[in-house]
Amino acid sequence: MKIIKSYAKINLTLKVLKKLKNGMHDIESHACLIDLHDQIEIKKNKKDRVIFTGKFKKEINQRKNSILDTLKILRENNIINYFYKIVVRKNIPVFSGLGGGTANSVSLTKYFIKNNPNEFLVRKLEKKIGSDFRLFLNSFSFQKNLKKIQGRKKFFTLHFLVVYPMINCRTKHIYSLVKKFSFSKKKHYFTNKKINFFFKEIKSGKNDLQQIVEKKHFQVGELINYLKNQKDCVFSRMTGSGSVSYGLFKSKKMANIAKKKIKKKYPNYWCATTKTI
Repeated sequence: MKIIKSYAKINLTLKVLKKLKNGMHDIESHACLIDLHDQIEIKKNKKDRVIFTGKFKKEINQRKNSILDTLKILRENNIINYFYKIVVRKNIPVFSGLGGGTANSVSLTKYFIKNNPNEFLVRKLEKKIGSDFRLFLNSFSFQKNLKKIQGRKKFFTLHFLVVYPMINCRTKHIYSLVKKFSFSKKKHYFTNKKINFFFKEIKSGKNDLQQIVEKKHFQVGELINYLKNQKDCVFSRMTGSGSVSYGLFKSKKMANIAKKKIKKKYPNYWCATTKTI
């Protein structure tokens, strides 16, 4: 039996550029992987079987999910020849904007091929799993559009407080509500090696989907404003298509202090401090 980790992602910025002919949306995003992760156990079996455990297992379809889809594609492309029993401990909230399902797929793929997948396999997987598949191949990424993503070196560690207001946001539905599109400035913030300069620039960005989710769920906007007003919070924003929102803090200590306040003010929300990997 082998145990691997599957890391969540945070979108520091997200611009929706246009709607493509295939129905998908082209986006530009600065994203990073964080140490919040699912745990995946892999063991050979007579047939493919996936079991989900943990706090967020209830929302996942045991018979139709990214794990089974990934195993099928890897087998069709002669990457694997056996069947597997996969046990996933879900520590990442689902339908939250953290990309847990896609992360599971990428982690499995990298485990079986012992490296990053080639372009042919990536296209196969992202078509089935999700357009954010490429974002999980690097710790820091700048996505110019759906097909062009640049991995970047890690110059510093970022500390976050991530909060899940227990609201499920289906990615497809949220994108279907997009009526206005943003213009790409093609500005790459991850080239900044000085953290204070990076903070200033990334703070000026936005998530185009945030306003849409705030209109549907006022709790998200309220949460983001509360995070923003915490001491040493550089900025607060929603990740992906929501509803998880986060505060980027200047230190782990200040993120933990804010976490205590969040737990007191919003006792029914899930929250965790985390950092870039």
